[in-house]
Amino acid sequence: MKKALITGASGGIGLETARQLAAQGYRLTMVARNHDKLNKVAKGLTGAGHTVLAADLTNNEDLQKLVTHLKTEKYDILINNAGAGIYGKFVELPLADQLAGMQLNMNALVTLSHGFLQNAKPGDALVNIGSLLAHSSLPGGAIYAATKSFVANFSESLWFEFKKKGIFVMGFNPGAANSDFHANAGGHASDFPKFVMSSVEDVADELVKALEKRRKPRVVQGWKNRFMLFGFKLLNRKSAVNIMGQLSPGMKN
Repeated sequence: MKKALITGASGGIGLETARQLAAQGYRLTMVARNHDKLNKVAKGLTGAGHTVLAADLTNNEDLQKLVTHLKTEKYDILINNAGAGIYGKFVELPLADQLAGMQLNMNALVTLSHGFLQNAKPGDALVNIGSLLAHSSLPGGAIYAATKSFVANFSESLWFEFKKKGIFVMGFNPGAANSDFHANAGGHASDFPKFVMSSVEDVADELVKALEKRRKPRVVQGWKNRFMLFGFKLLNRKSAVNIMGQLSPGMKN
């Protein structure tokens, strides 16, 4: 039985991806901060033998424990899904909170990727969840957008490094999804136009299909998002940033 470990798995895209992989026969290890919530959602997965690990990936001790687990317990897939952002203007947000987001979105992701890939075998796969914002700035969410650009480029480089070893690395970049991310970031899903929103079910479905195909190192989720990025290519950078600033929940106050 194949095994997968997913961070940020207690809700949103992480949980829905866990559900879809469990339905395909994977044995899941789900990681998030809230142990009780993890236990509750894990019991609802198809199949048996799923486990949970409570860890705060901004805490170095918890992070190193998870790295040790990855080195001692063999997984076929690691999905680095845990991530966080804050909506608001850069100088008006607490610097410590923004640095914690950088720690989670970049440092923890790099650390776990390193631990997994050291022992990866042909056929294994690493998926790093980025964002559509890997391709675009976001005034009112500057740190989050910057970290996701890092994730996308980091993942592409790893894809090249490991492809001849038969190990697949993918940066998966969803657009705005109807999840609890927006509330946690200090906004609302309703802040975005409905036509750009995707359900977490659609995002997870496309993620799992891209993982099965293993064709590209960078995948942008959703035809609406791909169409929007195509349109941005026809604009100069100043115009594109102006549009994003007008749409951003972080610039509405």
